[in-house]
Amino acid sequence: MTRPITLFTGQWADLPFEEVCRLAASWGYDGLEIACWGDHFEVDRALAEPDYIAGRREILERHGLGVWAISNHLVGQAVCDDPIDDRHRDMIPASVWGDGDPEGVRKRAADRIADTARAAAALGVDTVVGFTGSAIWKYVAMFPPVSEATIDAGYADFADRWNPILDVYDEMGVRFAHEVHPSEIAYDYWSTVRTLEAIEHRPAFGLNWDPSHMIWQDLDPVGFLWDFRDRIYHVDCKDTRRRMSNGRNGRLSSHLPWGDPRRGWDFVSTGHGDVPWEDSFRTLNAIGYTRPISIEWEDAGMDRLVGAAEAVGFVRSLAFDPPATAFDAAFSTDR
Repeated sequence: MTRPITLFTGQWADLPFEEVCRLAASWGYDGLEIACWGDHFEVDRALAEPDYIAGRREILERHGLGVWAISNHLVGQAVCDDPIDDRHRDMIPASVWGDGDPEGVRKRAADRIADTARAAAALGVDTVVGFTGSAIWKYVAMFPPVSEATIDAGYADFADRWNPILDVYDEMGVRFAHEVHPSEIAYDYWSTVRTLEAIEHRPAFGLNWDPSHMIWQDLDPVGFLWDFRDRIYHVDCKDTRRRMSNGRNGRLSSHLPWGDPRRGWDFVSTGHGDVPWEDSFRTLNAIGYTRPISIEWEDAGMDRLVGAAEAVGFVRSLAFDPPATAFDAAFSTDR
């Protein structure tokens, strides 16, 4: 059952795709979780140019790498977000931004995420990882007071926008793995429950488990795996280190930049933070997760060439297969 260890290319999109393939292969990765930005995987080209996907495959194969998932977080963010503003303009394709009219951006983003399912199927993968955006994240502080009707409307908006997208995923035999993450419609335990309820638990929509976002919220990432075990469609390994014990550093991190020691927490390279990795991998075995384990490198205090090379060895040492037989089978007196 040995699961492939892959590198998520989202934080490497400033480098050409072929260079990322060369680096990942040299470090011992089995494949990539390919981001749909930079020149790594361009959805519009994948659907319009007959040789594009074959070219991506050729580069991967030349470096001995596989691909089991692609990710389109940046465009997915614009499907439900309110407000739509300069932050989105700076990270989504110009063709999706268009004239910047917010509702137009949302509709074009939805179309692109639907096209991502078509491109994934053409590439031969069955999982798209990403974000959903949220019309109600802006109300997370609950002040000024927010009515229950407003929150209800936010989940209804998510369902209205994503059900037509998920129809395309069903048609293409592809699943969407939503990364549970602050700023999304599902960002913690109970918002995940409500998100799945909003779309009536349709199988096309599942979860990307990234424990780094749970650690600073004081959620149990291992319990989350167990409770949502039928919805864990993909795994991203990213770590978080908390620094909130001095009475000054807060959970919301005070608008301080990544790596500032006054922050209450920071993302760190896998294995350098507070995620209980061995318990997590044992639980992945217990729930029968057999898909790739993808390393997402983010660390403002470590060179990425060091972190990504180190992380694959760390994860491989812990992502062991479950035993083929129970250890106490040898005690049996059956003959």
